[in-house]
Amino acid sequence: MSKPILLFLHGFTGSRADWKPMHKLFPAFETVAIDLPGHGDNRTPAPYTMAQAAAEIIAQMEKVRLGSRPFHLLGYSMGGRLALYTALHYPHSILSLTLESASPGLQDETARQQRRQHDNALADRIERDGLPAFVDFWEKLSLWDSQQQLADETRAALRQRRLQNDPAQLADSLRCIGTGAQPSLWPHLGELTMPVHLIIGAFDHKFIAIAQEMRRAMEEAQLDIVEGAGHTVHLERPLHFAKLINEAQHTN
Repeated sequence: MSKPILLFLHGFTGSRADWKPMHKLFPAFETVAIDLPGHGDNRTPAPYTMAQAAAEIIAQMEKVRLGSRPFHLLGYSMGGRLALYTALHYPHSILSLTLESASPGLQDETARQQRRQHDNALADRIERDGLPAFVDFWEKLSLWDSQQQLADETRAALRQRRLQNDPAQLADSLRCIGTGAQPSLWPHLGELTMPVHLIIGAFDHKFIAIAQEMRRAMEEAQLDIVEGAGHTVHLERPLHFAKLINEAQHTN
């Protein structure tokens, strides 16, 4: 009997290579990682939408699965937003949904408009200043403070992967599927029919509040807050991260 498939979706500035160290931690699964639009080798021409990005994920997985076998879906940050959108629109394809440091978007249209302006300004910055300068700026955000605990070689490898992205493509991803461009999924959380697992780092206070609100909208969802980790739980606490997911799948 073939193993169940577990698909990884990376975050902004990442690529499928971010998950390479994680594959061995899920021996019960056939693990797959893909590049999202504007990242890695994915050169989806802009403009595109969340709907088109989700359809592309399903199309890629149909090739991987050689058919329509459902799969487990795990998304981190930007990949988590896209994973949630995909699960809502293609529920029969998704066996379970794991969201790491992710949100359903912004509920208020004014907030979305302000975020679109912010995302567009970041996109302009990438194109104006170049990718190395943007990565320098990006890595100094307080969101990544807890990554200082990582080994120097781990942080250097993460930076190198970020620098391998194409700046114009990365800018397009902000404009097309950034948080400001995403429709609010908050009203639809109760429509999810598959098991949902929320994983957040204990240092990531903003996303803890988001996850707790999501949990209230999904009574059956599992919420785990991981001590000693920030936004990138899978990178900062990989063994604990994998243990949580493996145990959750065993009980589902």
